This record gives sequence, C-alpha cells and structure tokens, in this order.
Amino acid sequence: MSSSSLVPTDTTADVRERGAAAGRQVAVLPVGSYEQHGPYLPLATDTLVACAISREIAAAYPVHLLPPVTIACSHEHAAWPGTVSISATTLHAMVSDIAASLRRSGVEALVVVNGHGGNYVLGNVVQESTAAGHRMALFPAMEDWDAARERAGVQTSLLSDMHAGEIETSILLHCHPELVRPGHETTDFLADDRRHLLSLGMSAYTDSGVIGRPSLASAAKGKELLAGFVESFGAYFSLVTSDGWGKGPVPTDASPDASPAGD
Repeated sequence: MSSSSLVPTDTTADVRERGAAAGRQVAVLPVGSYEQHGPYLPLATDTLVACAISREIAAAYPVHLLPPVTIACSHEHAAWPGTVSISATTLHAMVSDIAASLRRSGVEALVVVNGHGGNYVLGNVVQESTAAGHRMALFPAMEDWDAARERAGVQTSLLSDMHAGEIETSILLHCHPELVRPGHETTDFLADDRRHLLSLGMSAYTDSGVIGRPSLASAAKGKELLAGFVESFGAYFSLVTSDGWGKGPVPTDASPDASPAGD
C-alpha cells in the first residue's frame, strides 16, 4: 500500500493555488476506525474506505483533502484482538479542533467523510457546529449509501450489509485487492435483529466478526460504489459553498458549478 493511499501529498503551494481559485474553500476529512473486519479484511478497512471515497471526491471537486483520522469509536468490537478505540469525547474534540484550525487559515467549510457507523458523535459535531454558524456537513448520509448501492448492483440491503460485507469488501477489492485475504467467499453471515448491539457488542451477534454477504463482492461493484458517492457529493458541495448557507431550500442535486469533472 503506497503512502498516497492514506496521506495527501499536497505542498503548501498546492493548497495556496487551489484556494486562490476557489470562491469558498472546502476541506474534506476522512474518518475511519481501527477495528476487526473478520479474518479477510484489514483492521484499517473503515479508514481505507473513507480515504477511497475522499480521494475520488478530491479528484472531482476543488477541495482540500486532509489526512484521515484512523482510530475512532469502535467499542462494540472490543472482543476481537487488534481493535483500538478512543472516546466519543476525544473524537468530538479532534474534529472540532480541526475545523477551527481550518477556519483560522481561511478554509470556511469542512465535510467529514465517515467510514465507520459507530462514529455516532460525528453527527453531534456537525449539529453543534452548524448551530454556531459554521459550514460543516457529514457525508455520506444513509440515502447516499443506498443510492450508491443501487447504482453498483449491490444485492445485500443496508440493514444486512452491516460489517465486512458486500459493500466494504467490494471497495477494497477495487482499491486495495492486495489487502483482501482469502475467505470472504465463504464467510457470509446475517443477523438483521441487532437491537441490543450497543449493550452487548458485536460478539453477541457474530462469531467471525462479519455481518453481511461478502461472497457477493466484486471490484466492479466497488468502482461503481465510489462513482455513486462522487455524484452524491455534488449536493453537499453546493450546500457548504452556497452564499445562502443556512437559508432557503435544501439542494438535492449538484448545481452545474458543482458537477464532478468527467464521468
């Protein structure tokens, strides 16, 4: 895995040039996790997914790509070796501090690209920041995941495709096939009723750590999933760069100025 997969290689001159050409500067922050993803995906899967989405966004929109937050809130996976977590309070403070630092340097807007469903506190960060008048958004929303899933022909529902399943395995097969070990073809496991997940953790619902159908994954689906996220991001870019921030109708599609370059 090359360092450019996770860490942007911009110079300060690159950032200055991009900012000079932008009416309003936007930064993109990938947030992942470091937690078990079954016997065939790496602990860094959520970070790799968040970085893949963010990298595609940065290739299509004039945004500043930031290095990822690689350890977050994975307490529900504590039963498996290798999982590391920080508190929700710490993650809240990290993202808030990053946003404040960006504003001091002239970057008004921050979009947080979340790759881990357990990072619930990111929603609170965005709510509190926008209530204070700051430009911030959380991406992708559930609707964006669903739109990307349909575009890619992913068969498993979002409810069933909970962890190390068809979506995550497909994205890694596309972006980092060398990191996907044998075994995803035979590790399907479903547990749709997870109402006590927060109380009992993942180990109450799966022995392997997998909940989903990774046997259906493919690199082609991974490519289309990422293309779907790039398309969905247009509405977010329009929102956080709008002169009417906090007012008027919510954009549902990318404006012509916010359309991604190419297909």
